[in-house]
Amino acid sequence: MLAQTECDCRQKMGNCIDPMDGCLAIGDVAEEAIRDKWAKEVSVEQALEAMERTYEAGLVHMAYIFEGKDVVEQVCSCCSCCCHSLSAALRFGYDDHAFSSRFIADQNGETCKGCGKCIERCQFGARETAGDDLVFRADKCFGCGLCVGHCPTGSISMKER
Repeated sequence: MLAQTECDCRQKMGNCIDPMDGCLAIGDVAEEAIRDKWAKEVSVEQALEAMERTYEAGLVHMAYIFEGKDVVEQVCSCCSCCCHSLSAALRFGYDDHAFSSRFIADQNGETCKGCGKCIERCQFGARETAGDDLVFRADKCFGCGLCVGHCPTGSISMKER
């Protein structure tokens, strides 16, 4: 079972981008959310559409596996300016116990034209310009993949860390 709800973080902060309906609950959490009327049931197709909309808007997808569980129970689409978890990770550093991604962005320097679209998409400061060069700071890469889909030359891909 899948349930969809508006982003609680971005709603509370009130200073961020649409779409707001990008958070998903899965399985037992979805059943509880629907029963308690804080989310609506959606199909897999509707959930995937929400994920696509939030990705295009530049929101970071985070799959939550809670302590003592071994399956994803929630997927949130949020931003580093509103999400308490992401903003804390930026302020205090990533902690593999709280956040982890098996992936990291990989830059093909030969095909990159240095347009800077990846800089605009990155919420973690992993990309910047130094003179005429585009610099990728792997230590700051969260592994969200927001940069990949907006690179006009296809010069960015994701690889295992």
